[in-house]
Amino acid sequence: MNAINMNSPTSGHGLAGRLLRPVRIGSALLAALLVLAGCSVAPTYERPSVDTPAAFKEAAPQTTVAGENGSQWKAAQPSEDIARGEWWKIFSDDSLNALEDRAQQANQDLKAAAARLGQARALTKDARSAYFPQVDAGIGATRQRQSPASQSLPADANTQPFTLYRAQVGVSYEVDLFGRVSSNVDAATADAQRSEALFHSVLLALQADVAQQYFLVRELDAALELYRGTVELRGQSLKLVQRRFDEGDISEVDVARAKSELASAQSEAFGIARQRATAEHALAILLGSTPAEFSLPARPLTRISIGIPSGLPSTLLERRPDIAAAERAMAAANARVGVAKSAFFPSLNLTGGLGYESAQLGDLFNWSSRTFLLGPLVGTALSMPLFDGGRRQAGVDRARASYEEQVSTYRGTVLNAFREVEDNLANLRILGDQNQAQDEAVAASARAAKLSHTQYREGAVSYFDVIDADRTVLQQQRVSVQLDGERARSTVNLIRALGGGWGTPVATKLSSAQ
Repeated sequence: MNAINMNSPTSGHGLAGRLLRPVRIGSALLAALLVLAGCSVAPTYERPSVDTPAAFKEAAPQTTVAGENGSQWKAAQPSEDIARGEWWKIFSDDSLNALEDRAQQANQDLKAAAARLGQARALTKDARSAYFPQVDAGIGATRQRQSPASQSLPADANTQPFTLYRAQVGVSYEVDLFGRVSSNVDAATADAQRSEALFHSVLLALQADVAQQYFLVRELDAALELYRGTVELRGQSLKLVQRRFDEGDISEVDVARAKSELASAQSEAFGIARQRATAEHALAILLGSTPAEFSLPARPLTRISIGIPSGLPSTLLERRPDIAAAERAMAAANARVGVAKSAFFPSLNLTGGLGYESAQLGDLFNWSSRTFLLGPLVGTALSMPLFDGGRRQAGVDRARASYEEQVSTYRGTVLNAFREVEDNLANLRILGDQNQAQDEAVAASARAAKLSHTQYREGAVSYFDVIDADRTVLQQQRVSVQLDGERARSTVNLIRALGGGWGTPVATKLSSAQ
């Protein structure tokens, strides 16, 4: 038996080495690609810092305030029996509670916001699909005639056309080199979170608009009740003046003035009724109903005095949905910088096909008809950009500029949020003092009018003095009603400015909803 040279090229080890060499090269290439797949060129996202004051400038001392409607509020101990986000329940108004529930079920703007959120979530799913191979199947036939030159035949050779039937499954996959796919997913995810924050912003705006419109209707109800009382009193005054005129105690001038004041009060009452109808119609639209389908029974507004805890300014960044939306827009813009930068690096697309092809349809699925294709049919699997005239750099510059825009928008949103809180804190603080002064003005004018009527009956003053005193009472009472309405709406505005409550921040809600 002849000895076998173990070092010869034909030996077993040499043959095995040659066979394993492509495997080792392929394994090394695969390992390198996996390492590159883990490398992302996207910049690390950090939320830009914003300057927040230690406390709100207009915040009142943390005290307990009890209103005429029995509501109480402690700034240090928010009411735990009220569900988070259902801030309107602090007004203890069953009608308002029912309207808020109805609006959240039927408002068309809220439904549109929900649809936009659904679109954003679908786009996130679309972006995540790039993590997985794309598989498709197809069957078809091609009819072709090859040229004589392609078959190395004479130019006048006769080549016959033939039909080729194919049935195959195709697979394509983009390796996530340099984080292009993951950056796209990050951007789509941040966009979806932004849409969710905007949905909460629309929801909060709807809740606040319903409450404000409701209190406006109640304010106008109070004004109507005031004018109805004024009309009744002026009607009685007219009867008194008419009787004195009939008895010859006064001239007809006083009668004319009394009639004028009565008609003026009636006209103003009609004007208030017109405003009330318009306000009720606007409230119906917020509830998703036509004005003909909605009617709110008249009920005058009572004074609302509820202390709202402003909390620390830093927590405003977490509670306000519009701030959360602006922050998520920054995150999305930052991720798109990574997408733009990844265009400078190679991209790898793996493709393949497996199936059958045959010149005869009956032989299509025979084992001998099987075929496969690895790699792209047209083009290359690994592509490396060389020159594009600055197009990719322009994309990076645009993405960075977009990010800077979102940073400025975010900081502007934060500043506007602080302004809104301070404005409404100042409104409520000053309105409290104004209400107190106005109550004194109403009491004093009512006392003066009562004395004027007494003096007129005794003949000590003219009817002009009575009319002037009555006008002053009506004016002061009207201002008092307007201040009550303004105070109710400012309370709603403050809650809205604080992000819709005092409880769980919006950021926590967003994370739990994913």
